[in-house]
Amino acid sequence: MSSEPWTIESIRDALGSPALAQRFLGEINRAPAHQLLSVFAKWERIAKDTLAAVERGREIAAAEARGEEPTGEWIDATDRVLADAARIRGTRGAA
Repeated sequence: MSSEPWTIESIRDALGSPALAQRFLGEINRAPAHQLLSVFAKWERIAKDTLAAVERGREIAAAEARGEEPTGEWIDATDRVLADAARIRGTRGAA
């Protein structure tokens, strides 16, 4: 996003997902007057985070295309995910 101020339209566009944009529009349209600024601020933050994630994804893709390792700290969660999956499989059917 440039240095232009955020608008309802720019937030909607930055969200990228039609379903998410529709959710934003629904919330902003139904918000009582005294909550408009907080609803707007919440979605502005979500839009900024979305744009930052898209930019980070592009940087990672560009690094991989150049044969480089992406920068940043990467945490291997494989063991935790496998343990969670095993725990979940073990509780199935134990209603």
